[in-house]
Amino acid sequence: MMSFIKKLLGLESQEDLAAMVADGALLVDVRTPGEFQSGHVKGSINIPLDQLGSQLGKLKNSKNIVVFCQSGTRSRMAKMLLQQKGFNNVVNGGTWKAIYRLMNT
Repeated sequence: MMSFIKKLLGLESQEDLAAMVADGALLVDVRTPGEFQSGHVKGSINIPLDQLGSQLGKLKNSKNIVVFCQSGTRSRMAKMLLQQKGFNNVVNGGTWKAIYRLMNT
């Protein structure tokens, strides 16, 4: 059941995410600056969802992009926006805490 929910939200498996992160994926936290300051993944950049469309240049030339947020909702919207803008190398990492755990295990 959980894999169905993950697929519905457009989430990648932990193994796929781990491989992308290990391969140097750009980690993009789409939460607000205040949320980002209260805790974030080391090496991630903060581009709030409402600013993502105007900051696409920061994402050019990235092999893979992993977007994440507080609950997975904004990252799902970020993935859809980026795909509409022609980025085919974007994955929804879900929550920032899940990515944090992935990087610190």
